[in-house]
Amino acid sequence: MKRIMSPRMMLISSMVIFGTIGLFKRNVAVSSGELALYRAVMGAALLALFLLVTRQPIPVARLKKEALLLLLSGAAMAVNWILLFEAFEYTSISAATLSYYFAPVLVTLVCPILFRERLGAKQILCFVMSTLGIVLITGSVSVAGGRDLIGILFGLDAAVFYATVILLNKYIKNIQGLHRTFLQFIAAIVVLVPYVALTGGVTLGGLDGAGWTNLLIVGIIHTGFAYCLYFSSLKELPGQEAAILSYTDPLVAVLLSVALLREPMSLWQWVGGALILGFTIWNEIPPKHE
Repeated sequence: MKRIMSPRMMLISSMVIFGTIGLFKRNVAVSSGELALYRAVMGAALLALFLLVTRQPIPVARLKKEALLLLLSGAAMAVNWILLFEAFEYTSISAATLSYYFAPVLVTLVCPILFRERLGAKQILCFVMSTLGIVLITGSVSVAGGRDLIGILFGLDAAVFYATVILLNKYIKNIQGLHRTFLQFIAAIVVLVPYVALTGGVTLGGLDGAGWTNLLIVGIIHTGFAYCLYFSSLKELPGQEAAILSYTDPLVAVLLSVALLREPMSLWQWVGGALILGFTIWNEIPPKHE
C-alpha cells in the first residue's frame, strides 16, 4: 500500500472516506446499533485478513495487562458509532459531523485532569471559542426543528464517547496501531451482539439491493479499508501533521451535505462550524519555540 501512494495521501484518502459515511448510512435500512455491529464485524474481518497477509501477529502475551482497557475502549467505540449514526438520522450530515468534532476539544479539557498536562491560555481560548461554535450551531436551530436539535445532541453525545476512546487509548501502552483497533473491533462486537439481540434483532432480510451495497461499503470501505489506510499512514507521519490532516473528514462531510445533498446551513451554523474547526486545528499546532 505504501508503494502505491504516499503516507500523506493515504491519510487524506482515509479521511475523505470517513467524511462520506453519513451518506451511505442513510441508505441502509437497519437500526444504528445493528449497523454498528455489522461495521465492527466486517471491519474486524478485513483487518484480520490484512494482518495475516502482512504477517503482523497479535501480541497475545501483552493482552493480559490491556484486556480491560481494550474492552472498555471497544465498548465506547460501539456506543460512539451508534450515537453518530443516530445523529445522521435526525439532522443534517454537516450539523451532526461538526457536533461530533467537538471531541478533540473535550480531550484538551480533560487531559490536564487525567494526565497532569498543562492547560495554557491558547488551549483555554480554543475551548471557549469551540464551545461558542457549538452554541451557535445549536442556537440557530428553530423551535420547529426539534429533530435537528435532537440530532445535534446525539452528535455531542457521540463526541463524548469518541473522546473517551481517545483518552482510554492513552492508557494502552503495549498494543499499538492496527492490532489495537482490531481488538477494539472484537470488543465492540462482544458488546453489540447482546445489544442488538435485545433491541430488535437482525433485520437484514428487509434490505434491497441498494441497501446491501451501502451496507457493504460502510463495513468494507469505511471501516476495514479506511482504517488500514489510516493506521498505515500514521507510522510514517509526524503526529501534528496527522492531526491537522484529520480535519479533512469534517470538511468533506460539510461539503457533501451542502453541495450534494442540498442540506441547508444557516449563516450562524457556518460561523459556528468555522469556529469549531478553526480553533481545534489551531489547537493542534504547537508553539514555534517547540
